[in-house]
Amino acid sequence: MPDLRRGVLYGIAAYTMWGLFPLYWPLLKPSGAVEILAHRMVWSLVAVAAVLLVRRHWSWIRELARQPAKLGLLTVAAVVVTLNWGTYIYAVNTGHVVESALGYFINPLVSVLFGVVLLRERLRPLQWTAVGFGTLAVLVLTLDYGRLPWIALTLAVSFGVYGLVKKKANVAATEGLAVETLVLLLPALGYIGFLQASGEATFPHQGVWHAVLIVGAGIITAAPLICFGAAAIRVPLSTIGLLQYIAPILQFACGVLIAKETMPSSRWIGFSIVWLALAIFTYDSIRTARHAARARKSAGTLDHVVT
Repeated sequence: MPDLRRGVLYGIAAYTMWGLFPLYWPLLKPSGAVEILAHRMVWSLVAVAAVLLVRRHWSWIRELARQPAKLGLLTVAAVVVTLNWGTYIYAVNTGHVVESALGYFINPLVSVLFGVVLLRERLRPLQWTAVGFGTLAVLVLTLDYGRLPWIALTLAVSFGVYGLVKKKANVAATEGLAVETLVLLLPALGYIGFLQASGEATFPHQGVWHAVLIVGAGIITAAPLICFGAAAIRVPLSTIGLLQYIAPILQFACGVLIAKETMPSSRWIGFSIVWLALAIFTYDSIRTARHAARARKSAGTLDHVVT
């Protein structure tokens, strides 16, 4: 039980940090989204390398080097997470915090669809109902925005693909992030060098505080991922599924209460439909997990009696 409690605390810490990201990226202005992204890649690698150095954990490098398939998957993950990070930073710094929260609200539904399309999984009736309501919500919000909510869809799909690829790669969070940022290091350094040469770089020309915040982007990228990795090995998947809603709830609150983004009634209706879809999805997930636990318990009891 103490290990489970510690895992839940790690999970809450991870999703709370992700949920409060909208408060951090505006502090990095006047840096543009791509410059922030490039520095985030570089300093994330530095932060992860520091963690690995403290842990003196390097044996995984030789083992991973002998598995080109996993390296290929982590390369794909690096490209996809770059799209996700870049879109998210752009969304926050251009006043689309609420739409970015929508992306992470609908992400579980996108992951379910991936399971159907890519893994040939069969959905339960309530899962289909949740996906149907999610689709309806996207249609309502498309009418509200006057366009497809492309930021939300890009974030949901890219994070869904990232999760799928990471699951197939099956590499620990810290080690996986180290490889992903290493893959992105040369393009990131190249872009930073280009900005410096053209005189368009903001780092380190906006003062010490700005430089500290830019470097801090690497730490706040690595910290929640490490906490998430610690939670994932201690907490059941159903609990992780519930904890993941902390992040978009906090993002939504940041957008509405702090950034004061406009929320017309039609947008509230769209989000309400999303929340209904997630309530159905969560209820079905909890019910299924309980039934599975009872079945395992009954099977264990039967085996004990037979023995």
